[in-house]
Amino acid sequence: MTALVADNAIVAPQAQIDEDVEIGPFCVVGPQAIIGRGTRLENGVTIMGRVTIGQRNHIYPGAVIGGEPQDVSYLGSETQVVIGNHNVIREGVTINRATEKEDGITYVGSHNFLMANCHVAHDCHVGNRVTIANNTMLAGHVHVHDHATLSGGVGVHHFSTVGAYSFVGGISRVIHDVPPYMLAEGIPARPRCVNVVALKRNDFSSSVIKCLTEAHRLIYREKLGLDRAREEIRDGGQLIPQVNELFSFIETQQDGRHGRSRHTRRAA
Repeated sequence: MTALVADNAIVAPQAQIDEDVEIGPFCVVGPQAIIGRGTRLENGVTIMGRVTIGQRNHIYPGAVIGGEPQDVSYLGSETQVVIGNHNVIREGVTINRATEKEDGITYVGSHNFLMANCHVAHDCHVGNRVTIANNTMLAGHVHVHDHATLSGGVGVHHFSTVGAYSFVGGISRVIHDVPPYMLAEGIPARPRCVNVVALKRNDFSSSVIKCLTEAHRLIYREKLGLDRAREEIRDGGQLIPQVNELFSFIETQQDGRHGRSRHTRRAA
């Protein structure tokens, strides 16, 4: 089946449109766009600049993908947006092209759900199976790891990292990295507890959750420090891979500036 393009959509002849793609009324698709099989663009979607979109994505009205980065240092180079497969990108979402400061790619993985009016800024990397709720804003160079969830109205500071299986509560201000497996919220957002709901939904065992809960208690409630907390966890036989991952994330976070491990990229 060939692509189905509405009569009043504007699709550049140079654009690469795969089979079974649907492009609705009043969409604008630029000459450097590549759109994979089965992707559906509702009405009024704009694809501009160098953008690659994978298969079976559903993009809703008013989304703008591939706009120039909102960075005054950008000089018009051939940066890009790369989007994977099976994503839902709702109304008014904006995903900007990268700058030249990292790998030149703003990346969104697969099986993600970006709700209405989210903003994914230049040089962001969003993993797989990530949920970002309405009006949440990712500043430049933010990394969001797999299975993370950001609730509505969250602002994430540039160069921040949101760890895997974490949850950020609504209207939070994220100015520090959010460790994996944690639930964080507040202004500024702080880890409050283990994200038990997500771990159970993703078939983590009760023993893994118990070990992570003990690690959280020692680090964030008892405030023992990483070395002593690791020693107590090891003595208790709870230094499992997930806890090791948590400790490694926090160590890297502390090596950066302002509680953000990726801030070192800014200096580079």
